[in-house]
Amino acid sequence: MTYGNKLRERITDPGTTPLIGVYDMYSASIAAEHYDGMFVSGFGFAASHYGLPDIGFIAWPDMVAFVQRLRGAFPQQHLLVDIDDGYVDPEVACHVVEGLERIGASGVILEDQKRPRRCGHADGKQVLPLNEYLAKLEMVLATRRDLVVVARTDATDEHDILQRARTLAATDADVILVDGVRTVEWIRRIRDVVGDKPLLFNQIAGGKSPRLSLSELSDLGVNVAIYSTPCLFAAHAAMRSALVDLKRTDGRLPEVDAASGIGVRASTELLERNIARLRTAAESVHA
Repeated sequence: MTYGNKLRERITDPGTTPLIGVYDMYSASIAAEHYDGMFVSGFGFAASHYGLPDIGFIAWPDMVAFVQRLRGAFPQQHLLVDIDDGYVDPEVACHVVEGLERIGASGVILEDQKRPRRCGHADGKQVLPLNEYLAKLEMVLATRRDLVVVARTDATDEHDILQRARTLAATDADVILVDGVRTVEWIRRIRDVVGDKPLLFNQIAGGKSPRLSLSELSDLGVNVAIYSTPCLFAAHAAMRSALVDLKRTDGRLPEVDAASGIGVRASTELLERNIARLRTAAESVHA
């Protein structure tokens, strides 16, 4: 079974499927210890790879190379990849989709924003005319083989949100995402207009959407939840705290608890498990 069909099958399981946002190989190594699916977040990748905000700086070869490294280290994980607006041009979007599917991505998210783009939970978003986005989406859908395609709208006008969600649900896209949904009532309204089409919800700390548990999302009929930045923001807080403490103690490192602390041993053991995954995958191929 292909990676796309594995994710497609997972999405049809009861409940809400969580996909954890990762921004580098280390965060992915930790996420893989707890969840079977990852979301390659544009917000996280722009921050970690370029040190820049999520406003359109990502170059598609960099994203493809990162996904290739992820798939090599995590052969069993679901990998949903944020490709923003398809890097502007429809032909480029199709080329990227072909490349991502070839290296083992499970799915992509394609949005309807126009440049300059913004994080989905930021102010100032603008969307393409619907027919222009639909043309790009249809090209991507015709290009993919088994890859899951999530059609995303960043519309903010209430009438436009419902119209676009309904229209996107009528395409061959596998899943629908309305980003920046502000209330539970609006999740219900979107769920209603997309009919039987699977629905994705994006949660980001400090964002515009309500903080909801997987059980609550499941009750609302949400099929997939992406958690874009828990690893990135936790790392931000932990690194800041560690460096404040290092300065406070005149450069003396803290003592590492042998049982639960993170030091050379724990870090090395984490990364060695990636090697074990690769060997197990290789053995299963040759068995």
